[in-house]
Amino acid sequence: QVQLVESGGGLVQAGGSLRLSCAASGRTFSTYTMGWFRQAPGKEREFVACISGGGGGTYYVDSVKGRFTISRDNAKNTVYLQMNSLKPEDTAVYYCAADGKNIGAVVFTRTMGSWGQGTQVTVSS
Repeated sequence: QVQLVESGGGLVQAGGSLRLSCAASGRTFSTYTMGWFRQAPGKEREFVACISGGGGGTYYVDSVKGRFTISRDNAKNTVYLQMNSLKPEDTAVYYCAADGKNIGAVVFTRTMGSWGQGTQVTVSS
């Protein structure tokens, strides 16, 4: 399994931006579909976005389309989530995830096998 470590969370005002990073261990990073999930207090974990192993395919949940961008740098074993125009409802713990399934299977199942520890994002109104 791949090990994942997120960073970049914090407190930001509504309308602001944050970039989350997720560093992965291992030599086979480019074979993994990578994703971001989030969990707000009292709510279930929610799928946010994912990206294919080569980076050519991406998918977003409707609530973040046009505001969030997922990307990856396979040379650095890192995946990013650029979050713009943040809203208070984006407040959550954000988790990085990895899976050996292709992006189509990840989008269909909304499940992934390896998880980071999470990073808190708080958006104030």
